[in-house]
Amino acid sequence: MKALKNLSIAIASTGCFVLATATQAGAVSLTYNTSIGRPADLTLGEIPGMPGTLAVPQGITKQSETGNIFISAGRGADRVDVFDSYGNYIKGIGSTGSGAGQFKEPSTLEFSPKTGNLYVGDVNNNRVNVFDSQGNYLNSIGQGQFGGLKEGRLFFGPSGVTFDKDNNLYVGDFSNDRIIKFNPNGDIIGSIGSSGTGAGQLQGPAGVRISSNTGNIYVADQFNNRVQVLDPEGKPLLTFGKLGAEPGEFNQPIGIEVDENDNIYVADSINSRVQVFDKNGNFLTAYGQPAVNASGQIVPPPALDGPPYGNPLDLEPGKFNWTGGTSLKDGKLYVGDFFQGRVQVLDINNTHSTRIPEAGSVLGLAVLGAFAAASKLKRNLVSPALNKTILK
Repeated sequence: MKALKNLSIAIASTGCFVLATATQAGAVSLTYNTSIGRPADLTLGEIPGMPGTLAVPQGITKQSETGNIFISAGRGADRVDVFDSYGNYIKGIGSTGSGAGQFKEPSTLEFSPKTGNLYVGDVNNNRVNVFDSQGNYLNSIGQGQFGGLKEGRLFFGPSGVTFDKDNNLYVGDFSNDRIIKFNPNGDIIGSIGSSGTGAGQLQGPAGVRISSNTGNIYVADQFNNRVQVLDPEGKPLLTFGKLGAEPGEFNQPIGIEVDENDNIYVADSINSRVQVFDKNGNFLTAYGQPAVNASGQIVPPPALDGPPYGNPLDLEPGKFNWTGGTSLKDGKLYVGDFFQGRVQVLDINNTHSTRIPEAGSVLGLAVLGAFAAASKLKRNLVSPALNKTILK
């Protein structure tokens, strides 16, 4: 890795520092704006899923026409909750069941940019439910095409949902390690990827997004602990990341977003942070720290058979108990605080100058994430080389 020159240090966000070289490039930083939703107060007898409360927000999107925020509510709520742009609860869409418009664990969701229809992954019913812009059920697609729970994995079913410029739908098939492509009529017209660790292969494709500039496909390859960039035909172009907690490393990335400059935003779930990269996979910055208890120890995720919240909750801005679903709309990044029952809204500060950071942002507190056990926070500034491969 080249020696750093003209070093500059600036505070990018709560708990994060930027160590960077001054070059001609774009700088990205994330700052906390607000939160949407809240965990149920179990001490008052509230139940997760009560209007205004959230549990494991796996999918988030914003409706362009209204500015309303739509969030998948799991763990028994089995609906899509709708909030206005100020975070006020409006209504729920769907209910528990297998009938028309019902859910058994809704997951990822997104609006079609052409029709305005809402597409929602329905995990245990093994399908994608489609609603009009008002939340009226239209139909379901992909029944029986998504794999069930696979040994060693916590999640399954439809994962990422996104659209290309022709309104074709791409849905991550998490357990079958592929991305299914549907035409606008809901017919399967292809698939991308296969199970494995090689370039173009996947192990748990979680988030899926398509660049509006190039049509390239961006995938959070969860159990390979990396991001893959594929061309529109599925040919691998770039892969970066490996297991770890240093900048540029991942511990089960889930959500992924791409902005107008093809910067890449990744919800690094177990590390409880969001990392940002430029279009070539160079690390730019990170935001977020793990929730901690009064003794400063990392709060572990909850047991699967109990309430869907970590204990205790740490609801300071920028504290997460896993980062989950994401959405990037109108200069804001919406990040699911997976086991704390809320969505944190971050402002994206994306600037261009002749002397700004190019890469090498460093997290002030690096985290070693684990599902059942927490490790100590590291407090050293580091600038490691990234595990990055460009494929031609």
